[in-house]
Order: sequence, then structure tokens, then C-alpha cells
Amino acid sequence: MKFENVLVTGGAGFIGSQLIKKILPISQHIYVIDDLSTGQKDAIPTSDKITFIKESITNKEVLEYVMPKVEYIFHLACSNILKSVDNLELDMNTNLFGGFLLLQSAHNYCKNLKRFVYASTTSIYGDTEIIPTKENYYKIELPYAASKFATEHYCNVYYHMYQLPVSVVRLSNVYGPGQTILNPYCGVVAKFFEAVNKNQPQIIYGDGKQTRDFTFIEDALEALFLVAIKEKAIGQVYNIGTGVETSVINLLNEINKITGYTEGLIEFKQKRQVDIVKRRNIDSSKIQEELQWEINYSILQGLEKTFQWLREENKV
Repeated sequence: MKFENVLVTGGAGFIGSQLIKKILPISQHIYVIDDLSTGQKDAIPTSDKITFIKESITNKEVLEYVMPKVEYIFHLACSNILKSVDNLELDMNTNLFGGFLLLQSAHNYCKNLKRFVYASTTSIYGDTEIIPTKENYYKIELPYAASKFATEHYCNVYYHMYQLPVSVVRLSNVYGPGQTILNPYCGVVAKFFEAVNKNQPQIIYGDGKQTRDFTFIEDALEALFLVAIKEKAIGQVYNIGTGVETSVINLLNEINKITGYTEGLIEFKQKRQVDIVKRRNIDSSKIQEELQWEINYSILQGLEKTFQWLREENKV
């Protein structure tokens, strides 16, 4: 498999930068659009095959310049869930209007588009009553979920009206090597490891009994890759998760076992406005059956790999 010219929005973020590393050897050229509001330019590999553009995805002139050059689009740029409750207008403008502009620009300018992969989120399931959760469910309770889900609808519109080759993946709590505390909105795994490194209290919002379906970065990247190359994925929505629930307190305990951080302090804080999900368990059988995606890393294996990377990078 060889990619031609690729656009990765949000390429300086955790998932975006790791995706670039994965597909760089098999890509002709990669264009990266990221405004660095949360991403780190240093996370992007150095290569003559990469063109970095520090801009917002809502900049129409930038899209008019880039879109005619690419055949594959991975749309990962978004406003974070924590920021969304403080600034609904920013969330809507970045996630929904930005997603719409990308779809419209792809339709107008990408004459040889092979695939438009949109990275959505399992946050659209909210505090679900259905466990494990399939793709046909939704419960929109936060602005971030609303803007991401609305963009999914526009993906569907462009697929049906213009036959745009769009595929949607709903990612669940992705973690692993490359995720650092430099992004203030990074996931809980990175924050727990960082607390170990700095010998600081590990913070839990709520009682720690809430569960999440943690997905290792390598598994998530393989899903993005398969969705981009498999013809059957066009027009489809896929859950990306492991189907395994891990409570936040158990996650912390496993990290402390791995690191030997047995004397650390746990600080419980009041739930934040975004902390509405009691349980998350994602049914990813659809992508497993249709695209032969496999879950290769358990939570313990993923944490071990993450800790190994942190030690190699002298981050813990």
C-alpha cells in the first residue's frame, strides 16, 4: 500500500503526529494544518516530505491552496471537550464549521480524492444506558459531542449528495507513546505518569469508580489506516475501542505498580462539568468483522509500552 499526497489536520497533536510517523514511509507527501493551540510542532517528524502550515482549519485560503494537492485527508483537528463547555462558540466554529469547510473544500478542489477519514468521538454516547455501546446509539449532552456528531451528519450528507468517499471513526480514550503533558488537555494516562515523574499527587475527579474504554495508540492508528484503504469503509461509521472497562482508580493502581510509585498520594477532586460518563464500554465488532481490525494491546500491555517509551525519552 502506498499513499499519494495526504492532508492531516491536527497533525501536531498526539494522534495526528503518531499517524504521520506511521504513514510517512509510504506517503508521497504529507501536508499538516495545525494552529498549535494545543499541539506541539516538535511532535511532527522532520522530513522533506512534510509541509507544515500553522493555521486554523477555518482558513478558507489555506484550504484552497492545500486541497487540490491531496488524495487522502485525515481530519483530526478539533477543539477539546474541556474547552467546549467554557467557549461554545469556539467549539462550534472549530469542530462543526471547520469540519463543514473541509468537506466543502474537498468536494470543490480534491479532484482525485481517495478517502476523507473523519476522527469523531465516543463522547457522543454520553452517559449511556447501553453497555457495550454500538454505533447506532447516541446521547448528546455536551457541546463537544454536539459539534462532533453534527459533523458526522455533514459527512453523511457529502457522501450521499456528492459521493464523497467519507469514513468516520469514533475513537475511545486513546493513549500511549507520544502523549505528553505539554498538551494541557491530554488524557488521564499521561497525567498519572506525569505525576509519578514529578512526585506529585495523582488527581482523580469524582470517586474514581467511573470506567473508560482505553485504546492503545497503535491499535487506533491501525484502525485509521484500514479505514483509509478499504473500499468497504466508504460511507461507514466505526467504533474504535476494546470492549474492556477500566475504572480510573484501577488505572491509577496499575500505573503505580508498573512504575513502583507505591508511596504516591491520591487527591480526589469534585467532578468537572464534563465528567458525566459513569461507564464506557465500546462495541467495535463492526470494524473487526468488516475490515478485520484487531485489538492487539490490552490495557496492561499498553501501559507497559507507554512506560517503556517514557523511560527512553527520560520523561519518567
